[in-house]
Amino acid sequence: MAEADTTREWARYWQYAELPDLDLLRARYVRHTFPRHSHEGYVFGTITSGVEDVGLPGGTVHAGPGTVVMINPEVPHTARAGVPEGWVYATLYPSAQVINDIAADVTSLRGTVGFAESGVRDPYAARLITEVHRAAEEGNALAADSVLRVLVARLLDRHGSVLPARASAFAGARDAARARNALEERMVSPPTLEALAAELGTSPFALLRAFKKQYGMPPHTWLTDARVRRARRMLDAGTAPTEAAAAVGFTDQPHLNRHFTRIVGVPPGAYQRERARTYKTGRDISP
Repeated sequence: MAEADTTREWARYWQYAELPDLDLLRARYVRHTFPRHSHEGYVFGTITSGVEDVGLPGGTVHAGPGTVVMINPEVPHTARAGVPEGWVYATLYPSAQVINDIAADVTSLRGTVGFAESGVRDPYAARLITEVHRAAEEGNALAADSVLRVLVARLLDRHGSVLPARASAFAGARDAARARNALEERMVSPPTLEALAAELGTSPFALLRAFKKQYGMPPHTWLTDARVRRARRMLDAGTAPTEAAAAVGFTDQPHLNRHFTRIVGVPPGAYQRERARTYKTGRDISP
């Protein structure tokens, strides 16, 4: 009898056309590690087998079956296997608009809502996440939309709160924001830390500390994440990976492939093929 392959990794990152403000990822990772990065929207994930270690500003969440991981927008985090056999999970990436619209409909929370806990034991909510995936894969838009709303309403009711405004009064916050704007504008050919600090009238180490305090990661890590985000938007619009790589400042397509795969979880070519197939057909079938 053949032994099961305990090292095989697979992933599918896609979008269901009927729910355009929701991305979905199902995957098994063993050796893959996600570097520090953040998302513009929310993350709701559940482990179906194995353990995922999610590194967050408040510590590491050891997520196993029945655990729901909730990550607010722009919160830097990492992820890696917590056990030798890795982890299998289903993740939802709803936009901020989706979550705040549901919050306005079913709660008294107003403003930008978020979640006070990053990992909770909730087998029912975990099952709802997998049911959203199943409904989307079956092309059942009514079920996918309905279950998503039940899930979000449950999590908001149990763990929701209004997110505080990002701290910006500390010394160096203005320099950090100006540095971020400069990196966004000059993504293809960014300055060195020393040159950027000189432009802003500060020292390299002061700028490094301020940037990390404001955005949760140093400028070079933030820039790689920002490049991948912009590349994703270009791939969504149909730009070829080679062109996207050059447009965001990666030296070549293999450079884009490496960072894109590490941060998103799938290579840019596979990501774009799923997007194109979803948009063309309006539905998709899991492999």
